[in-house]
Order: sequence, then structure tokens, then C-alpha cells
Amino acid sequence: MDVKHILVPGLGRRDVSAARTLREDTLLAAAVAVAAVVIALTTSGNGRHPDALGWALLLAAHIPSAFRRRAPLRAFLGLVVCVAPYHALDYNHTAPMIVSMTALYTIAATGRTLRTLFLGAGVLGIMLGVKFAEGMTEGKEALRISGWIVAFLLVGVIVRVHRQYVSSVVERAERAERTREEEARRRVAEERLRVARDLHDLLAHSITLVGVQTSVAAHVLQADPDRLDRAAVAKALDDIAETCRTARGELRATLEVLRAGSDDSRGPLPGLDGLPDLAEAARTAGATVDLSVENMEAPPAVGAAAYRIVQEALTNAVRHGGPGLTVRVGIRSRGDALHLRVADDGAPPPPPGPEPDRPPGFGLLGMRERARSVGGTLDAGPRAQGGFEVAAVLPTGGHP
Repeated sequence: MDVKHILVPGLGRRDVSAARTLREDTLLAAAVAVAAVVIALTTSGNGRHPDALGWALLLAAHIPSAFRRRAPLRAFLGLVVCVAPYHALDYNHTAPMIVSMTALYTIAATGRTLRTLFLGAGVLGIMLGVKFAEGMTEGKEALRISGWIVAFLLVGVIVRVHRQYVSSVVERAERAERTREEEARRRVAEERLRVARDLHDLLAHSITLVGVQTSVAAHVLQADPDRLDRAAVAKALDDIAETCRTARGELRATLEVLRAGSDDSRGPLPGLDGLPDLAEAARTAGATVDLSVENMEAPPAVGAAAYRIVQEALTNAVRHGGPGLTVRVGIRSRGDALHLRVADDGAPPPPPGPEPDRPPGFGLLGMRERARSVGGTLDAGPRAQGGFEVAAVLPTGGHP
């Protein structure tokens, strides 16, 4: 038997069934009835000894206690129906005291404070009125008993307030746990998206460069087989090898995050200091790149976003720009923001959407997500004078 659950209604395990509650309250009612019988048999001077009717009323008063937690108010009214004539017939007044106090305690512990006040005032008013009408001696005895009534009501109210406090603490703890789990899932989703972006930028850039450099080597081999320019072929192959080595290193650094499960192990983020390498890689693919960086200082997250935006913009320019491509990359620090611009004079990339032989790409979408990840904005589109332009504004938060 869960004594704590019986004495403190509503406190305890939440999965207690109605049948178990009824069984426990029935056992408690039976124990209180036995105690009442013992008191009626062993005490005297406080009312006459119960006869058959008295015993019937006394035992019947304990039956509603079996439903005290399921229907507290109706159980109390059922008790009053039996106890009122019992006291009116002047049977032993001490015997039903335990069941009466238990009912009052349950009312206070399960109901609202206003209901408890009205019920307690009603019980005290009726009892004192009846007793003082019988004489001062009876009235003084009723005042003594009223102290016990007030005490049990106060205990019930205190228990109810404590139960509500404990429930609120448990609810806050459960809410905090759910919030932590949701935050953990959100962080996992963000990390997966970040890794997907990194892999997209890295692989798209590297594969595009390898494809362009391979085309250069194939063109040299096919242009004049009798007068093979071995130096040009060797340079193209060296460029391909260098691009593969760089891609392999960045890929290894990205995958280490997945193995370690922590951002602390992924090493330094790419930043503005890596832009010259991007420009040189685009030059090896045949493009003319004019790089102008006014300020090389930026927060790591902003520098990484700028690096990836420039990387994707150069990749798109090399892929779609055509021969004789010229790309101008400019980065300026103005106020609390980094202004980035990549413009080329080649053919603009095809509009987003599926094509017959190629699935839709995520380059422009990825660049916009990079900018939004640091609170910035990005615009991209064809230039009026030809070519394509990417312009981004990345807040630095006052970083010099």
C-alpha cells in the first residue's frame, strides 16, 4: 500500500489506476471503522453507548470514505448524512471523530481554497450554533473541537499547496528536458546542413576545376599531335593533381567532424586568407581573376561564409562563363559589415530548375544560406552589360 499516495491525494505516481485508488481508500476506511468501534467500546462520558441504530449509523458513516479521492465532496456529504443523526441521538461523539477529520482533510487537500473556507465555515457555524444552544458547557467543548477542525483544514491546504509546487517543479523539469532534446535535435540538423553545404561547395568547386583542367589537357593533346606541347600537358596534369590534393585535405577535415561529433575537432574555419588560393585555382582553369581585398580581418564565422560564397561564385563562373572569362572579386569593410562582390563577363548560369540531363543545383541557394547564417543578405543575377554578379553584405558586429 502506498501510504504517501493515500495521505496526500494527487501526490505520487501518475499511473495509479482507479481500481487501485478505490482499493486503498476502502482499506483505509475499514481501518478507521475498526478504530471507531474500539473507541466506542472503550470510552464513556461523551455520549451514550451506541445501540443497533447507533452502530449502523457509525459504520455507515465510513462507507463514503472509500470514495474520498474519487468524489471528495459527495463522500463528505454522505458522511454528514450519517454523522448528523448519530450526534443528534447523542451517541458516543468521539467515535466518528477520525473519519470526520479525514473527510475534512481530503476536502481541503483536493479542492480550491475558497471551497475549503466556505465548507469549514459552514461546519463550524452549524456545530457551534447547535452546541451553544444546548448550553455554555457544550459550547466550550465545541470550541475545543473546532480547533482540531481548523487544524486539519490547514494541513489539507498546506498539503495541496505543496503538491501543486511539486507538480510545477516536475513540469518545469520535464519541459526543460524536452527543450534540451529539441535543442539537441536542432543542433544536429544544423550541423548536418552545414556539413552538406561544405561538401557541396568543396566537391562542386574541385570537380569543376578538375573538369576544366582535364579539358585543357585534352585540347593540348588533340590540337597538334605531331608537335605536342609536353610542358603545357605537364602543367595541366600538375594543376589537376594539386586540385585533388587540396580537395582531399578539405574533405578529410570536414569528415573528421562527423567522426568526432564535435566542432572543436574540425580545425580552423576557412577564411579571407584563403581567397588568394581560390583565385589561383580559378586562374589555372583558364579564367582571369582580379582579386581585391581591403580588409583581411573578420570574425571566423563571417570569414568562412565569405570564403564559401566566393568559392561557389568562382565555381559557377568557371563552369558557365566560357572562354576568355574575367572575374573581379572585391571585398570591402564598411561600417559594421563586410561587402562582397563577385562579377564576371561570361555567360550567366542557367536558371534554377530541372533540365533534361541534369538535376537542379543548389549553388545559389547555398550561397544565400551562407549569408543568412551570419545574419547577412545576398543578391545574385545577370548583369546588364553581360555576365553574372553575386553581391553580399555580411555583418561583422563591429569587428575591426
